[in-house]
Amino acid sequence: MSDVEKKTDSPVVSDPEYILENQGDDSNSSSSVTKSADLEISLNDNPEEKEEDNESAVDPREATETLAAELGINHKKLMWKIDLCTVPPFCLLYFFSFLDRVNISNANLYGLSTDLNLTGTQYNTALTLFFVPYIFFEVAGNYAIKYFKPHVWLSGSVFLFGCITVGMGFVKNFAGLAACRFFLGASESALFCGMFYLLSTYYSKHEAQRRFSTFFSCTSLSGAASGAIAYRVNELHGLRGISSWRWIFILEGCATVIGAFALFFMIADFPEEARFLNEKERKFLKRKLELHSGTQSAFEIKSTLSDVVKCFKDWLIWLPALSYFGLIIPSYGYAYFAATIINQMGYTAVSAQQHSVYPWVCSFGVSIITAFVSDYFQKRLPFLMIFSVVAIAGLSMILGATESPHIRYAGCFLSAAGLFTSMPLIVCWAALNNGSHVRKSVGTAWQIGFGNIGGIIATFIFLSKDAPVYLPGLATSLAAIVFSIVASLAYFFVCWRMNKVKKTDSYKQAFAALPEREQINLGDRNPKFTYLY
Repeated sequence: MSDVEKKTDSPVVSDPEYILENQGDDSNSSSSVTKSADLEISLNDNPEEKEEDNESAVDPREATETLAAELGINHKKLMWKIDLCTVPPFCLLYFFSFLDRVNISNANLYGLSTDLNLTGTQYNTALTLFFVPYIFFEVAGNYAIKYFKPHVWLSGSVFLFGCITVGMGFVKNFAGLAACRFFLGASESALFCGMFYLLSTYYSKHEAQRRFSTFFSCTSLSGAASGAIAYRVNELHGLRGISSWRWIFILEGCATVIGAFALFFMIADFPEEARFLNEKERKFLKRKLELHSGTQSAFEIKSTLSDVVKCFKDWLIWLPALSYFGLIIPSYGYAYFAATIINQMGYTAVSAQQHSVYPWVCSFGVSIITAFVSDYFQKRLPFLMIFSVVAIAGLSMILGATESPHIRYAGCFLSAAGLFTSMPLIVCWAALNNGSHVRKSVGTAWQIGFGNIGGIIATFIFLSKDAPVYLPGLATSLAAIVFSIVASLAYFFVCWRMNKVKKTDSYKQAFAALPEREQINLGDRNPKFTYLY
């Protein structure tokens, strides 16, 4: 039995000013109380106390190159290999996922609500039901992915939601549509957080943003493709007695099902089990990430329910979730209602589908460029603030220029670019600031799961009775972005404060006194770990 396994299970984390509240069931209870008390005192000490001499610290990049030479690894070639084996499958996976969740807005333009006799807010309710299982299944999904293996868990989810999407093409009434939307959300709930969790185990903090944004930007490509497909599918109206809106679900669902079989062989597992890496490459990658983070990955440690629950006592888990929540409201509001808004500007339904493509394409390019620049400067907050303001400007144009369709349409470009560039920034920032497997798993899952409560709000603030201005929806979206900015600034402050606190001698001593298992599970609370912002 390893030293780690011999240690008792302990809480993972408490709040930004404490590492833990209780030591756990240590055999020496008086020693546990003393350690806990010492740690509490250390975290309230002056952060300026005896800071570590950074000049003597080892440069992780130099150490990485030395390690590569020792193991005979071509670092650059290995990173290209990892990129090709991890990012494209996730791009394809998320493309299918987002395509199947937003195509209902395109279908609605072609008569979904009319054919199903939807009344009042039934269409909005159908949209909402997608997000309900998201809130409850995200954390459980990230817990399960480690045991079922990612390539099985994720491709299986893709297969399920592809089948459900096909089924949406044959619903006859509101009840059928509502059931499909609920189960679509349940099957997709494991995907998004699982992808971020998995990617965060392959890349260091300074490499990840461009990879995260590359696959996240498939949101934009999916939005563009959804409009483009809907534009062409209009030609199939009446074929075999099937309406064009039904063909949207049938064709896109079939493509997703076929893609699931390919993804089973394409999706990479965690680095420790990845089929495309040899033993030397696994060893190098694991050690490299430890050098850059200052912590161990804790992949070998089996997380307990107590470990998971303790994570929720930490503001570093909650603040990114709150920020993402604020961005989700306008983002899904835009995704679900952009085509309708453009249609209300005077375009025909078919023309509106075509014009809805271009803002998505714009946001794709902006997101990718920003990701590279963010990684180059190793900064997240400044770019997050800039594009949050861009989104505010765009939504303000849509809201204010009610008599000018062209200005409203220009606002769609700014809104899409700002929102769908900001979201991967906050998700990547948080995912890479979580240091251990349990904290990455819970942090990414809760950020996505809690954030999707914003999706529920989004579906009920853009009501048909408010067309064409959509004042309540757009005003709420603007307020939500401001809320996101405040939460992001609070997250920055906590990260900055913890970086200061962890340099004090008292903190280091208290941390060193903890059991080994707990030190590993605490991950980013290790004094050697520096929070990125």
